[in-house]
Amino acid sequence: MSAADVQYLVFDTESVADGMLVSRLRYAAEDLAPNEAVRRYRDELLEKHGTDFIPYTFQIPVATAIAKVGRDFRLVDLAVLDAPQFRPHVITENFWRGWEMYGRPTLVSFNGRTFDLPLLELAAFRYGLALPGWFNLAARSFEQYRNRYNTAAHVDLLDLLTNFGASRFTGGLNLAANLLGKPGKMQIEGHMVQDMHEAGRVDEINDYCRCDVLDTYFVFLRSRVLLGQLSRDEEQGIIAETKTWLTKQADAVPAYSEYLSRWGDWQNPWEA
Repeated sequence: MSAADVQYLVFDTESVADGMLVSRLRYAAEDLAPNEAVRRYRDELLEKHGTDFIPYTFQIPVATAIAKVGRDFRLVDLAVLDAPQFRPHVITENFWRGWEMYGRPTLVSFNGRTFDLPLLELAAFRYGLALPGWFNLAARSFEQYRNRYNTAAHVDLLDLLTNFGASRFTGGLNLAANLLGKPGKMQIEGHMVQDMHEAGRVDEINDYCRCDVLDTYFVFLRSRVLLGQLSRDEEQGIIAETKTWLTKQADAVPAYSEYLSRWGDWQNPWEA
């Protein structure tokens, strides 16, 4: 399949706090070590808000997984960027240059409007990357790729399921995937990534990111049924093909073996 045949890029990004930035901006007078500054900030956030997740503005990407999907909604490939080095600046450049190389396909995410894309835009700002194609300022405002309602540029599945924030989707991607019988969160969750990265478990973070992309892809397929772009039978056929693809890839990518071990099939009430 040529680059022109890739219609969608389903993606997910994991990030960690930049400890030096946290130390310099929040604890300048104390000259805290980066890890200590991150720990202090997390403790403060947990006490105040009940979550220790540091805002994306203090973070850098350490894992980005992307599924290439054809016009027929079939999975072409799934990869993590800049393996095995996983350098934040290279991950960022590869994401944006890849989007251009494949002809600016539709991005697909779950809550990417709020987190993943702002993170990757800010990373481009940090690393001095030019993104004139993404910002496309010459286009009319409603046709610009960053316009929230331009679903030809970006399908945020959370926006779809909440009517662009009109309702609250309690349970997130984990719930949406489980509704379809898919694993959702397994042994790792997003709040664990910072500690894993500090322990050098970068490969595991990227495997987790792969599995999140798989969940997002299956939610995307069901969203196409909801919108009338796929029939249920077509969707289930594509899912069966994807399971076969994952099985063939499992020896090279152990994360797929774990994903398959927790695989569940959607229970069709129309056939009960």
